[in-house]
Amino acid sequence: MDKKTKRPEETEETLPEQKSENREAEQKNEEKSGCEEQLEACRKEVEEYKDRYLRAHADFENMKKRLEKDKATAVAFANEAFATDLLSVIDTFENALAAIDQIEGDEAVEKIKEGMALTYEQLLKVLKKHGVEEIANEGVFDPHVHQVVQQVESEAHEQNEIVQVLQKGYKMKDRVLRPSMVSTKK
Repeated sequence: MDKKTKRPEETEETLPEQKSENREAEQKNEEKSGCEEQLEACRKEVEEYKDRYLRAHADFENMKKRLEKDKATAVAFANEAFATDLLSVIDTFENALAAIDQIEGDEAVEKIKEGMALTYEQLLKVLKKHGVEEIANEGVFDPHVHQVVQQVESEAHEQNEIVQVLQKGYKMKDRVLRPSMVSTKK
């Protein structure tokens, strides 16, 4: 072959075909890259929706747990107002028992004392059964369960130690129904 002869690939007839094939290949590449971009955009959108779903589901589960906890608390303390109202009855019973103990009398008075004491004990047992208990009043003043009504001088007690209980306090489970009213050493 001499230099002037052209190869079949370089002829004028084949050049337009190659150009069209090149254009088609370029179009296919552009279509592929366009599809890949769309596919990537769709993947990102799916990830966003998945993230939103997971967050919404987590919020739902948290709300569900919170509502269950609130319900359990409401059930546990449903009788709180009723128990608080009974505290004045207990105080009256204690005052009546103290007053009747001072009375010296015959057998009828002793039977009344015994009946009142049994009724008082039964009332305390029923309250304890439902979680109502007397607040301990020995030792140092605790601002969470005690209310200081007065401060007094006392040689037998330490600073902020309870000297006298003026009114018993009660709690229901961990909640204070009524704080103990106490006097402490100055």
